[in-house]
Amino acid sequence: MHIEQQHIGEPGLVVLDLTTADEATIVTVMDGLQQPRATSGITPVCRTPGEAGVTARVYADIRRPGTAY
Repeated sequence: MHIEQQHIGEPGLVVLDLTTADEATIVTVMDGLQQPRATSGITPVCRTPGEAGVTARVYADIRRPGTAY
């Protein structure tokens, strides 16, 4: 996945690459992150054949409370 300058162009913007054992866990984590902070919400989940677990990328603005990113 490609990170563009707009995603981390200033202090307080973060990109989180998440990896968990299963899709239910990663969705729960993404939902929990969007509650207190402005994030990109629940993003697509990827599974790489032959590798354990699933991954997802979340963009967050830690300066703002839980509103749309």
